[in-house]
Amino acid sequence: MKRSDMLRASALSATVAAVAAGSQPADSAPAPGNPADVQLGAYLDGEWAYALRTNPEFASSQGDRSGDDQWQDVSLSAQAADLAHGRDALARLQRIDRGALSDGGRLNYDLYAQQLRDQIRGDELETYLFALNQRGGVQTDSTIVDLLPFDSARDYQALISRIERWPRKVDQTLEVLGEAVRRKYLWPRVVMTRVVAQIERLNVAPEAHPFFAPFKAMPTSVAPADAARLRESARTGIARAVLPAQAKLAAFMTATYLPAAPVEVGLSRVPNGEALYAYFLRTNTTTDYSAERIHALGVQEVARIRAAMEKTAPATGYPGTLHDVFTAMRADPANYHPSGPELLEAYRALAKRIDPELVKLFDPLPRQPYGVFPIPDSIAPDTTTAYYQPGSLDGLRAGGMHCNLYKPETRPIYEMPVLTLHEAVPGHHVQFALGNELGTLPNFRRIAYYVGYSEGWALYAESLGDRIGVYDSPKTVLGAQTYDMWRAVRLVVDTGMHAFGWSRERSIAYFLDNAAKTELDVTNEIDRYITDPGQACSYKLGQLQIFELRDRAKAELGAKFDLRAFHAVVLGAGSIPLDVLRARVDAWLATA
Repeated sequence: MKRSDMLRASALSATVAAVAAGSQPADSAPAPGNPADVQLGAYLDGEWAYALRTNPEFASSQGDRSGDDQWQDVSLSAQAADLAHGRDALARLQRIDRGALSDGGRLNYDLYAQQLRDQIRGDELETYLFALNQRGGVQTDSTIVDLLPFDSARDYQALISRIERWPRKVDQTLEVLGEAVRRKYLWPRVVMTRVVAQIERLNVAPEAHPFFAPFKAMPTSVAPADAARLRESARTGIARAVLPAQAKLAAFMTATYLPAAPVEVGLSRVPNGEALYAYFLRTNTTTDYSAERIHALGVQEVARIRAAMEKTAPATGYPGTLHDVFTAMRADPANYHPSGPELLEAYRALAKRIDPELVKLFDPLPRQPYGVFPIPDSIAPDTTTAYYQPGSLDGLRAGGMHCNLYKPETRPIYEMPVLTLHEAVPGHHVQFALGNELGTLPNFRRIAYYVGYSEGWALYAESLGDRIGVYDSPKTVLGAQTYDMWRAVRLVVDTGMHAFGWSRERSIAYFLDNAAKTELDVTNEIDRYITDPGQACSYKLGQLQIFELRDRAKAELGAKFDLRAFHAVVLGAGSIPLDVLRARVDAWLATA
């Protein structure tokens, strides 16, 4: 899943009690005639409007076009204002009588209250000083063009205005990064050199810059004379605004940031690192698991999955130990598509093969379609194998699985089924599209991204490949086991680096020794965990929770258990904290 400004949070323990004790299902709509629910609804509408107003990029991605010519203010003063707003918003929320709300209203209240508490705590910990990394930041802002419709001259003019205003956002980012250098809130040098390389790859002629991409083939709805004028304005804006700002950012990174950045990896080397890592673990996993507990669980899962891989490996036809099989699979040219276009077409064919099987597993299915697209060339060398981009709430942009076509000789065919199940269907697209279509919920819940739930669901979805026949060879079975192992390894190396002093090299070696992924993928993944602490731990914790809930439902319901009904319960409230999910399934079982 691609990182974005989607809201993430954990839930209050009180939420569990409220949902479990309630007589209505956890996703029930607030009562229309209840004055407290009406008051909360107006409050949440105001908060949503504030989020759209202060983050124009997010607003644009959700179909609100009012700020299409603006960028978010990311300055230090804006960060202070955000903290002040969070504190004020929490105080205003607490003036609403929670006891007078319906069950659905109380759940919305509790989720938003915890979201605000997490935002406030993050601002107090100054997490905003980590303003960019190799997977996102001001240097990747041009990817916004992939999220927007370009149907009229107004759409193009708005993008030109954004292009011309982009240097201001760069200056604001440099202000924040300057403070980060002074405070030593810095990512390690080995990872941040990738950012410099990303910027250098954007040092191209204006017509070749990603910001210019929408101007290359403009629709007939734009008059030819207007199209020519707009193209020239875009060229000029990129040449006069974007390219100098990029050079300024690259110079700062090279001359100031990288020399100050630590050689060692891990938050334990950052001021207040222990508190930062505890915060990232809690908000990502929506659990209270300590680093020690997560690390131990990872070691246990690695051993379990490795035993299963040992049984599968001989059937692949490659001889030797499991390590030998990994090495042979990585090296065999037969396991790769020869070009990026062929790889993309193979992903698209696989997704369409899965689509008709979904009716066996889900009722309802989402109405929103999805597509399979390439990851932009400008970020492909530094990002993951694939990610999902949700569709917009207005329904005008479909969901999308974005595939990495960089160096197709490092993208194994045997990993494609499990990856498609995770990033497209029945993983992220089914979950996020159904969430978008929960029109009775407030918008902050329709777009919610609780990592433990959403990534846990997508990892759980990988296991459903057995039911629809996409793991049709020992290699693809081992590929699926490799992906499960990948998420178990994360528990070990993420906590290892951020809590227990593991080096980057030790983490890469541990990963390669336990999974058949290629070295490029492994290195990119380890670097991802370095600059996104705790996020990768969420997948396995969420998956294990869903498996546990399914096993309990099977045991209690016996012959009455229906997998489609279970999936409807798990997916029917949008992305939620894991404790709320448990309470939701408990309530269903009590009445099933």
